[in-house]
Amino acid sequence: MTPLRSLLLFALAAVAEIGGAWLVWQGFRENRGLWWIAGGLIALGAYGFVATFQPDPNFGRVLAAYGGVFVAGSLAWGVVMDGFRPDRWDLTGAAVCLLGVAIIMYAPRG
Repeated sequence: MTPLRSLLLFALAAVAEIGGAWLVWQGFRENRGLWWIAGGLIALGAYGFVATFQPDPNFGRVLAAYGGVFVAGSLAWGVVMDGFRPDRWDLTGAAVCLLGVAIIMYAPRG
């Protein structure tokens, strides 16, 4: 259950961080207004708490692994929300990052 919980927390963190940044982007760059920016700031604040629920006690390990989730999640967000079409190099890079997540978080340790 611990890897599943960890993966779900990574997904939640990605939605909060990427969604929050996207809301700020929309509010500022796309002139949607202060409410979008405020919503983004709230989501970004929530993201800051999500990592504290990870089962692994090592901040550096959790954040390093989350970086790979962030990369893949950002590409997925762009596909869903903005119609972005990643090329093969985007997809290859995301796969490498997710492999890094698996190694950092779930490799057997003594």
